[in-house]
Amino acid sequence: MSTLIGLSATELARRIAAGEVSALEVVEAHLQRIAEVQPRLNAMTLVRAEEARAEALEIDARRRRGEALAPLAGVPVTVKESLDLAGTPSTFGIDSRVGHRAEGDDIHVARLRQAGAIVLGKTNVAQCLIFTESDNPVYGRSNNPWNPECSCGGSSGGEGAILAAGGSPLGLGTDIGGSVRIPAHFCGIVGLKPTMGRLPDLGRCSVPLGQRAIASQVGVLARHVADVALGIEIANGGREPASPQQPRLGDWRAVDVRRLRVAYYTDDGSFAPAPAIRRAVEQAAAVLREAGARVSPWSPPAVEEALVLFGRILLGDRLAGMRRALAGSRKTPQMARLLLSTGIPLPLHGLLRALLRLCGQETMATNLAAVGPACTDHYWCNVERQLDYQAEFAAALDEAAGGPFDIILAPPSALPALLHGASRDLLTAGAYAALYNLLGYPAGVVPFTRVGAAEESERGPGRDLIQRLAQRVERGSAGLPVGVQVIARPWQEHVALAVMQVLEQAARQRPDFPQTPVDLGAEPAPA
Repeated sequence: MSTLIGLSATELARRIAAGEVSALEVVEAHLQRIAEVQPRLNAMTLVRAEEARAEALEIDARRRRGEALAPLAGVPVTVKESLDLAGTPSTFGIDSRVGHRAEGDDIHVARLRQAGAIVLGKTNVAQCLIFTESDNPVYGRSNNPWNPECSCGGSSGGEGAILAAGGSPLGLGTDIGGSVRIPAHFCGIVGLKPTMGRLPDLGRCSVPLGQRAIASQVGVLARHVADVALGIEIANGGREPASPQQPRLGDWRAVDVRRLRVAYYTDDGSFAPAPAIRRAVEQAAAVLREAGARVSPWSPPAVEEALVLFGRILLGDRLAGMRRALAGSRKTPQMARLLLSTGIPLPLHGLLRALLRLCGQETMATNLAAVGPACTDHYWCNVERQLDYQAEFAAALDEAAGGPFDIILAPPSALPALLHGASRDLLTAGAYAALYNLLGYPAGVVPFTRVGAAEESERGPGRDLIQRLAQRVERGSAGLPVGVQVIARPWQEHVALAVMQVLEQAARQRPDFPQTPVDLGAEPAPA
C-alpha cells in the first residue's frame, strides 16, 4: 500500500504544489488502490483512469512552467453516482437510466474540477438514494471495508467505502436523511451535510422531482475534518454566500470552542442506541468539557412526532414519483418492501397498526404512522407543521438550562454498520440523522471509537422483530467504527467543523480510534 494513499487531500495538494511528488504519481497510487480494493468492496461504478492520468500530466506540466496552481491541483477525488459528471451515467441504480449520459458536470463537481481536483470515478448508491445501504440492480452491492458482511451505509455508501479504504482522499455525496453522515459513521470517516440551501441545487436530477421541503443537500466526505472543511468551501464557491439572504460561510479555524455551549443526548426515544453509540457521545461530551466548552445534557422536543412528520413529507406522494421512475426496472428487496408498505390503503392503517401492537410489533406500528395521505392539503399542513417544529426546536435550544446552545452532540445512528439487507427493516435506526434534515441544520459525523467486545448489545429478548434484528446487528459488531454526530445552528457550518476538529484530534490519540485507510487483507469480500 503506497504511503501516498494515507495522506490527506490538503497534504497531497501541498506536496504536489511544492514539487515533492507529481500529480501523476498521486493519481497512479490511488488508481492502483482502487484496483486492489474494488473486487472486495464494489464501491466504484466507474473509473476514468486514462482521463485522470491525462489531467495529472497537464497539472504537472503547468507546475513545471511555474504557473499558479489551484488549491486542489492534482488531488484525486471521487463523486457519488447520482451527481452528474459529463459523459457518464447517473442511474440512481435504476435500469431504465443506464443509457443516460450527463451533458455536463453538476455544479459542485465542476467547482472541484475548477479547483484542480482530478475525478477518478463515481461511487455506488442505494437504489433511488433512499436506503442506508448501497445496493441496486445496476451495480450490485457495496461492502464495508471493516467487515464485508456489513453495509457501508447509504445512500452515499460507495463514497464511504472507497474513502475508508484509501482509494480516494475526498468525495462528494448527497444527504436527504443521513446519506452522507451514516456512511461516514459506518465506515469510520468524516462527513458533513451543510445547512439546507447553503449549496446551490442547479439542474441536479433527483427522485422524486419537486419535493423541496426536505431537500437533498450535497455534502463532503473525507478522512480528515480539515479536508471536509476545504471541500465545503470549494463546493460553496468560496466563503461568499450563494444568495444575499444567506450568511457568509464562516472560518472554522477562528472559532474558540471555549466560548461554546454544547448540548448532548444519547437517546432521543425513537430507537434505543447500542452501548458503544451511547459511550461515544458521552466521551465526546467529556472531551469538549475538558477543552473548556460548557456542556450540558439535553433532550430534543417531540422527536416521535417530528419523525412521523419527516416520513409524511418525504413520502408525501406515497412514492408515486418513485414508482414512475422504477417502471419496468428491477427493484432491490428493500425497495420492493418499501413500495409494498406505502401502497397499503389508508383505511387499513389503523387496523394494521393495532394488530401489529397486539402482536408485540411496536416498532413496525410506529413506522407505519409515517405513511400519510397523498393529497395536497395534507402535504401543505405537514410543511406548515415542519415550520412550527423548527421554531419549537430553536426555542428549546434557547430556553433550556445551560443554554442557549450553539452545538448538539448526538448519535449518528442507533446502530453501528448494519448487516447486508437489514436496512429495509432498520430505516428508523437512522432517525438520529434524519431529524436534522427535517430541521435543515448543518450536521457532521466524526469518527471517534470502535465497538468493544464486551459492549456489543444490551437488547433483551422480546417479540418485536425489528428490535431482534437490531440485536443481531449488534452481536458480532465488535471492532466496527463508531462516529459522533455534531450539529450546529443554521448557517453555522464553521462552528460544527471547529468542534469536529477538536473531537478528531482527541480521538486520534485513543487506542480504539478507527484508523483509516483500512487494511483489507488478502481475501476478497463475499459478494
